[in-house]
Amino acid sequence: MDVLHRAGDYLQLHARLIDRLRFEALFAGGSRDRVTDALRAYQNPDGGFGHALEPDLRGSGSQPQPVEVAFWLLDELDAFGGPMVAAACDYLAAISTPEGGVPFVLPTDAPRAPWWQTAGDPPANLNPTAPLAGLLHKHGVTHPWLAPATDFCWSRIAEIDKAEQYEARAVLTFLEHAPDRERALAEFARLKPALLAAVSLEPDQPGHVHYPLDFAPEPLGLPLFDAAVLERHLDVVLRDQADDGGWAPNWPMWTPLVQHEWGGFITVAKLKTLRAYGRL
Repeated sequence: MDVLHRAGDYLQLHARLIDRLRFEALFAGGSRDRVTDALRAYQNPDGGFGHALEPDLRGSGSQPQPVEVAFWLLDELDAFGGPMVAAACDYLAAISTPEGGVPFVLPTDAPRAPWWQTAGDPPANLNPTAPLAGLLHKHGVTHPWLAPATDFCWSRIAEIDKAEQYEARAVLTFLEHAPDRERALAEFARLKPALLAAVSLEPDQPGHVHYPLDFAPEPLGLPLFDAAVLERHLDVVLRDQADDGGWAPNWPMWTPLVQHEWGGFITVAKLKTLRAYGRL
């Protein structure tokens, strides 16, 4: 049985409805509207997203990070023209700090993974402000939140000399899509060593590390990796498909439910990457 069929079996047995619908829409001729209908159920009246769309945030209340998850799902569907995006931007504007960005996480008493902790008045953060702004720029969205958020990103990026892996990925998405290409290319050239330092180039390095294909799940416009590096890691993606057809997360599963919620999400992501690089 081939890679795609094995993954489909895994998703049917284990994945959330939204990830099964994504698989059908992206790989089996299914309805994209059904994916957006399912995504709409995760959106709150304030425009934000919750309800474990980001599986490690179990609460129903809106948080910044699930908005990023929603934007990536809308990006894969090329569905940024609907009202969900404008409502989400209204939410981002409502929770932005005076700096123009949004925090990594807002205070909450809801069940969540132990790494989702914050002070009582959290500052704005490039993660997730930068990818949120980058995806809005990619799709030509106009909203009052975007200009101050973009200014915040540029100001914070200018201060970076090294970055941890999540921040590096956030910055890369912003630089990939920011409309000021001259400035983006200049910052990319300056930050390329710092971005590469956040990547694990060794495919079998254990622990919660991020590999080249996590930074470049599809070919980038910015020249961060050479072809040989990407090909080596694509070989490993194919090798690491489990016997059940899925791909497993490489970070701690703090409650049993999230093992397959993340597994379904990641399995669709791996299939998208394999197809983007001509391996599927």
